[in-house]
Amino acid sequence: MLKHVEQKKLPFSVEQMFDLVADVGRYSEFAPWCAASRIRGWENDTTFHADLVVGYKMFRETFSSKVFLEPPIDGGEGRIYIEYVTGPLKSLQNQWRFIPEPDGSCVIDFLVEFSFENKLFQSLVEMFFNEVVKRMVGAFETRAEQLYGQQGV
Repeated sequence: MLKHVEQKKLPFSVEQMFDLVADVGRYSEFAPWCAASRIRGWENDTTFHADLVVGYKMFRETFSSKVFLEPPIDGGEGRIYIEYVTGPLKSLQNQWRFIPEPDGSCVIDFLVEFSFENKLFQSLVEMFFNEVVKRMVGAFETRAEQLYGQQGV
């Protein structure tokens, strides 16, 4: 099983970062290797089902997941949990926490842990895993700069 944990202070509010990460339907506009993304349907105000098509060169896979939103309330922390449903993985755990800072910015606390069913995919991903995940997290930071400006809050 591969695991990556990252914390990073960003000059954006908890609400801004929460909204950006929760907008799964737009991931294909900015996330590396994400060829398509869509929200298939909502169970309630805070839970939805989503599909991502991830590809690199000749590899292309579809992942389905259930996304649980805990929006920030009254200046507090926000959280997003992703539960793996179907796709090429054996397991996946993914969580985003958005922790408010006194200056109005936030710390993102990102965790991803997964393993592939296919041993060849697992071996390939292990070689590049940390770089891939850092690039993914960086794509969200770049997207925040595009949407909210360089300085954020």
